Amino acid sequence: MRLVFILCTFAVGGSLSGYAGKWLLSLLAISNKALSVFVYFLLVTLIWPIAVISVSLLFGQYPFFKKYLAKMGKRLFGTHKMLFIYFYLSIIS
Repeated sequence: MRLVFILCTFAVGGSLSGYAGKWLLSLLAISNKALSVFVYFLLVTLIWPIAVISVSLLFGQYPFFKKYLAKMGKRLFGTHKMLFIYFYLSIIS
């Protein structure tokens, strides 16, 4: 049953970050298609950890996703401590 909640959290968090990225992109009103695609991917990448942590609270999976995102942050940023600290603070706030 826990696996179902984890998969639902990934699905809802990913969809939420996609919709939020699309909404923020519409506020920016970028006319260049290539630039808008780049900015969209950047927005979704930045919003995704926050969305997943928020949704994990609703599904009761916060401890799992806190560990998961901390591990992912270490893999992404390695020894760059400031980037890791920023990433970690964004997921626990």
